[in-house]
Amino acid sequence: MKAVALGAPGGLDHLKLMDLPDPGTPGPGEIRVRVHASSLNYHDYLVAQRTDPRYLGRILMADGAGVVEAVGPEVTEFSTGDHVVSTFFPHWLDGEAQVGDFSTVPGDGVDGYAREVVIRPAHWFTHAPKNLDHAEAATLTTAGLTAWRALVGDGRLKAGDTVLALGTGGVSIFALQFAKAMGARVIITSSSDEKLARARSLGADHTINYKADPQWGETVRRITGGGVDHVIEVGGPGTLAESIKAVRIAGHISLIGVLTGGSGEVPTAALMAKQARLQGLIVGNRRQQQDMVRAIETIGLRPVVDRRFALEQLADAFRHEAGQTHFGKLCLEF
Repeated sequence: MKAVALGAPGGLDHLKLMDLPDPGTPGPGEIRVRVHASSLNYHDYLVAQRTDPRYLGRILMADGAGVVEAVGPEVTEFSTGDHVVSTFFPHWLDGEAQVGDFSTVPGDGVDGYAREVVIRPAHWFTHAPKNLDHAEAATLTTAGLTAWRALVGDGRLKAGDTVLALGTGGVSIFALQFAKAMGARVIITSSSDEKLARARSLGADHTINYKADPQWGETVRRITGGGVDHVIEVGGPGTLAESIKAVRIAGHISLIGVLTGGSGEVPTAALMAKQARLQGLIVGNRRQQQDMVRAIETIGLRPVVDRRFALEQLADAFRHEAGQTHFGKLCLEF
């Protein structure tokens, strides 16, 4: 079977397409999955850039979707032919967060889904939504579940709430789609007027070009008459101050990404005055993914896939991701 791993000495120029032995038949509690798609996340891009010798040979990609080819003894949840999608934290099944690192995450701490076949314990997967193709389903593992947990799991989103989503990447577009489906108002920021137009076509109520309006936090506060209920904060230190301005008193900021850096100043006095909840989060648990899958089937949501690449084009796909011209998700199909 084909797989893509990080070769020596690391980095995108050294991703390696390999032929690996077939993994065989599943054992007790395991399923064999023919992987048909994956999707790219910023986290995968960071792993692919590593030069740490501990990661050399690692099969990449956290997201995987495909078809169950065989089930091992004691497996009752899945049957041959079922469409499935992987989970980000394979051992975090339910309840509060139990992990604070990436040591168990496929494509990082363990081998991932940039390969044609995998055998894993059944609880590493959930059923995929029946209304999605494999590439669309693959977008749920990381980006979809992150947005779902931020708004529904932690944020307790309800109809009439207001949501601010920064940018037009996978998490923010999922947040837009989930929020609109649940009757919320949504504000989207971007530096591209073309992307903002696309966001409006998906239902965004207000859009802001943050390059043309660097004080966008005040603009959001003015538009909403006091601030939004929820902020999908994917920028990190470079955007957090404006997000604090944009959130209402006692609102909720989900700190999801660090696109502007891993550390920086936090305007603590402004956050304290807002009495807002600033919550860091990394994706979510298996139970939340199952809830999200049911919701997607019910509302008929289709993830926004900007472009699809072949498995052997993974390095090119990462370079396209780095160019930040995409809207929504980039996927692999194989």
